[in-house]
Parts: sequence; structure tokens; C-alpha cells
Amino acid sequence: MMESLAFVARQIDVALGHLRVQCTDPGGFNSQHLDDHQQALFDLATSSAEIQCARQYLHIACEQDEFDLWLANTFAAEVLQKVNARLLRCPEDFGLSREQLLMPAEIAVRCHERLGGSRLAELGQAIVDRGGSLGNRGLDTEKMLMAATFRQFADEVVAPLAGSMHRDDTLIPAEILDGVRDLGCFGLSVPEQYGGLLPDDREDNLGMIVVTEELSRVSLGGAGSLITRPEIMARALLEGGTVEQKQYWLPRIATGEPLCAIAITEPDFGSDVASIQLRATPTDEGWILNGAKTWSTFAGKAGVVLTLARTDPDLSLGHRGLSLFMVEKPSSDEHTFVVEQANGGKLTGTSIATVGYRGMHSFALFFDDFFVPASHLVGEGQGVGRGFYFTMRGFMGGRIQTAARACGVMHGCFEKALAYAQERSVFGRPVASYQLTLVKLARMAMYLAASRQYTYAIARMMDAGSGQMEASLVKLFTCKAAEWIAREAMQIHGGMGYAEESAVSRYWIDARVLSIFEGTEETLALKVVGRSLVENAG
Repeated sequence: MMESLAFVARQIDVALGHLRVQCTDPGGFNSQHLDDHQQALFDLATSSAEIQCARQYLHIACEQDEFDLWLANTFAAEVLQKVNARLLRCPEDFGLSREQLLMPAEIAVRCHERLGGSRLAELGQAIVDRGGSLGNRGLDTEKMLMAATFRQFADEVVAPLAGSMHRDDTLIPAEILDGVRDLGCFGLSVPEQYGGLLPDDREDNLGMIVVTEELSRVSLGGAGSLITRPEIMARALLEGGTVEQKQYWLPRIATGEPLCAIAITEPDFGSDVASIQLRATPTDEGWILNGAKTWSTFAGKAGVVLTLARTDPDLSLGHRGLSLFMVEKPSSDEHTFVVEQANGGKLTGTSIATVGYRGMHSFALFFDDFFVPASHLVGEGQGVGRGFYFTMRGFMGGRIQTAARACGVMHGCFEKALAYAQERSVFGRPVASYQLTLVKLARMAMYLAASRQYTYAIARMMDAGSGQMEASLVKLFTCKAAEWIAREAMQIHGGMGYAEESAVSRYWIDARVLSIFEGTEETLALKVVGRSLVENAG
């Protein structure tokens, strides 16, 4: 199947080259012209993510056993058909003819053989017989021990609390927070020299991903996302903080005292970070913040909020006029809070009611002449105007971690669906014995396994110092897959899947947020992945 994937990859390369020509004027490549081809660009970015995922999974499976290869080849066949159909919808958008897009007969036959109903049902039955085991995860002994440790914590501590946390819209209880602290979760991105678990001489994105996946398997909002904010803050400090700031803040982040929040998004500016307008005005001893932020998750409970603000009033500077601040505040368990300063400054926070992703609460914040000392500007004098870059350094890890969260949600959905299908009988037979159910389980399994291996592979790339664009690719793919798998898990449950007491109903509604935060799928596909692919075409 690898040669077949290469065939479609070449078609995508041709289409990307076509878009590059369309966006080139006498002055050279003009990325602004890409907005005239958004649909084609979105389709190509999505297709590239799927093809790369299939290639990566197949490459890894070739080193494993026969079952891994069976799953990987079936997934590759599905990706081939899906991408080819997408390109055939409107070939002229991609500079290709319908004849160029027709798959060679041998590739088409190979796909049809693997994707027939009886063949998929056979794969599904094999998965049932294996108790849901999806083959070798490809992790070393250390990472497998980490996975086992956090799986046990998730099952014993988080799972019993996850349902009520969602239904009652309560904050994450102390049992979970204390347990996460004891296990060192908040220090996964903090180097050992500052009291964390990250080796001083290398990255360990893979370790963070394994932990995130296991916690997200039982609760996205109540456990799986706890590591994200300290990870973003730690990376921003490591990128741009002064020696004194690192020595002061990083040990505290590692212990979860204080808890962290991030304030980047504004009411009128979501993914367009360079256009934010929260003002930071210099004073003799620091800065005065005025303006609004929104979707600041955990901002109530947090004791420090990493806040991006405009320190240069010249809006034409865009991202070059932004700086990053560590805003300290008292921790609050309430849905609203007010912090008043002696100088009259005020910070107000109001939680935003959401349909899912509960446990942390997301807040709308308003800064009214709120004072922040000069020592709390990341990088201090050298950090003025560099906040955007520090923030992006933090978000790079946030995207690969979101892919891990998606894998965890998928895993939770798959486990619940498989167990219910075996326990529940309809028309005198277990649900798991019907062909359609077996086909669903087979497809869920291969998307989960492919997503997991793709995420692990990109994490290893990032640990080696590359993979920045690929982190956006893997988020783009896994988050959409998680939403689909959550839907299928709910469908297998039938009416019980729609009951609020059912875990899959919570997974389904939580999965929907994955393609929105840490960069919406549209922004990633058009402004990050798509632009990079077109710029490098040819």
C-alpha cells in the first residue's frame, strides 16, 4: 500500500504546485492570494494530513506483527479512497484532470478487497477476539510504565468523579488535583534543574503525550487538559524568560502552586493573535493593563495567568507590538471573581457556560487599570515586543498535546463501545455479533491506532528538534477523527448513548471542542499547514 499512498501524494504535490502558481505575481509568491483558494487549500491540507498519517502508520506497522499490518493496510486503503474522492469533486480547483486522478486498476482493486463489508467484519471480529487490543504501541519500557501508572490513576481516581463533574458543572475536585501534583504532572515540561521531570539535556514530548492520552481517556476537561496550561507557560518562560524569572516561576509551576491559566484570545480576535488589542501601558514600576480577554480556561482557580498584551499602540506593527505577562491573582472556586488593587486597578472574571469540556471553567476577563510589575513581563526589557514568539513556542507543544487528548478521547470511546456491544443483546444476539457493528469497531480501531502512532511519531520528531509544522498536521487529523469515533460509540450504545449518565455522551460533546481550541481546524489548515505546504511546493 505504500506505493499506492505515494501515487496519491504525488497528485497532492501537483495540486500544491498549481496553487503556488495561482498565488505568484510579478513580485513573487503572495500568501494573501491563498484566501481566493480556501476550499482547495483546506482540502489539500486535510488530504496531506491523512496521507502522512497513513504512511507513518504503515511504516511503523511493517516492523510489528501481522495484525498491526492488517490494521494499517486497511486504514491506508480507506484514506486512499477518501482523498481520491475529495480531489475528484472538482479537479480543476487543483490543476488536475479527471483522468489524472483516476486510480490505477491495481490500486482500486486492492482498496476494494480490503474495504468490503465481509473483510471489515472479519477485522472487527479479530478485534473483539483480542479484547480490543490494537497491537504494539511501540513504546519503550519507561513509557509503558508511565502509561500504566496514569491509567491506574485515571481508572481509580478520575473515572468515579468524571460523570458528576460534567453533569453538575463543578470544578475539578481536590482528589484529582492532589493526585496529579503527587504524580508530577505539572512538571512534565519543566527541566529537572528547576524541580520538574523533564530531562535537562533533551525534550520529552512523548512522555507528556502518553500521560495526556491516559488521563483524557476518562475525562478531557477533568484530567486530560490539566497539563496543557503549565506546559504552555513553562515553554514560554524557557524560551524568553530571564534567569531570575525561570528560577522563580518554573519550580512553582512544577508543583502546581500556583495553578496556571492562559489569556490570549479576545472577544473580537480568536485565532488572529497578531491583532489582539489588550493594552499594556508603561509606568515607572511596571505596566497598566486595560481591555478584555475571553476563553481563559481555569482562570478562576489559577493563581497566575499568562497574558498577551499590546505594549506598542501602533497597530500596524501587528505581532511585533505584543508582550507577554505573568499576571498574579488569588485563586477562586467561584464562577465569578473580582480582584481589586490598592491603586484602584481591577480584574474581573466571569465563567462562560459551556455544553461540555467541564471541570476547569473558561472565563471572560476584563482588566481595568490593572497593575503588573515590570518583573512580571516575560523577558523583562528584552521581552518587549517578543510576546508573540514566546506564545507560539508554548502553543507548539499545545497542539501535539491536543492530538494526544484526542487519542485519549478516542480510546475511551472505543473501550466503552466495545464493552457495550458485547454486553448488550438485541433480537436475541449480542450487538457485537452483527456485521455492521463489527465494521464500525474495525474502522474505529484503525483510526484510533493510526492516530496514536502518528501522534507518537510527531512527538519523537519534536524531541529531535523538528516537527513544528507536523504538530499542526497531526492535530488537524486526530481531532476530526475523535469527533467521528465519539459519534460512532454513541451510535453503538443506541438510546443509552444519548443518556446523560452514559460516558459516551460526555465524550461526544467533549470531542467537539478539540477541533476548536489550540488553533481551529480552519486556521491550521489555511494559515499554518496549507500555507507551509504551498510555500514549499516544488
